[in-house]
Amino acid sequence: MFLLTPVLVAVVCILTVWIFKNADGATKRREEEPRARAEARPWVDEDLKDSTDVLQVEEDADEWQESEEEVEHVPFSHTRYPEKEMVRRSQEFYELLNKRRSVRFISNERVPMEVIDNVIKAAGTAPSGAHTEPWTFVVVKDPDMKHRIREIIEEEEEINYLKRMGPRWVTDLKKLRTNWIKEYLDTAPVLILIFKQVHGFAANGKKKIHYYNEISVSIACGILLAALQNAGLVTVTTTPLNCGPRLRVLLDRPANEKLLMLLPVGYPSKEATVPDLPRKPLDQIMVTV
Repeated sequence: MFLLTPVLVAVVCILTVWIFKNADGATKRREEEPRARAEARPWVDEDLKDSTDVLQVEEDADEWQESEEEVEHVPFSHTRYPEKEMVRRSQEFYELLNKRRSVRFISNERVPMEVIDNVIKAAGTAPSGAHTEPWTFVVVKDPDMKHRIREIIEEEEEINYLKRMGPRWVTDLKKLRTNWIKEYLDTAPVLILIFKQVHGFAANGKKKIHYYNEISVSIACGILLAALQNAGLVTVTTTPLNCGPRLRVLLDRPANEKLLMLLPVGYPSKEATVPDLPRKPLDQIMVTV
């Protein structure tokens, strides 16, 4: 009969404890990995993620409306310019947009609402996944509402700068002289808040898929920036991190809308300055194959 000596018993106990401890540690590491990845980028705003989830739609098919629309196709009307005219127009358009700058010093001078209407109509011409047009442009002119928006953003931005963004990001922004104080949210005559609709609703109340809603609305924002520059107005692109839910409630927007961008719009103030930043030359941004 095999007998365990005291020494052997001690060795077996130590090995058993070591095995269980390592197994428990591995389990904890697996559980903590997703949390660690999230904490590695604590500044990521859930509202900024594209939420097109076709698999989820297929699982909850009864809640979603299938598209059965018949769309007529018509001849395409196109204006073709002579080559010299094309070159001239493209050069002039480039020169116009090359003057665009992010301006944080905005005058309180009134802006014609017809201009705001037109630039938003221009933004609404953007392409979108399956022509779902998943955007809502909220125009804020009321001084009290603008100030409430500023209070929410500055409260969250202070936390962003001091905790969420991290020292590297804050250091990279020093040359731009930015901080969590956003005076332009009060002074700009117009604020445009751009919301992406993560899904829509059919007439029968069922949800409609909005494919590529993030990309579609981002393209619309680009067109809006070009339209503002063309109209002689200035803005600065802001993506207020972690402010989306509170601003959505403040502006009484539905739960299917997520804030993507906020643009304070107006004329530059007389004392406006911008950082003297060069843009990359063509050979650094274009590859021809």
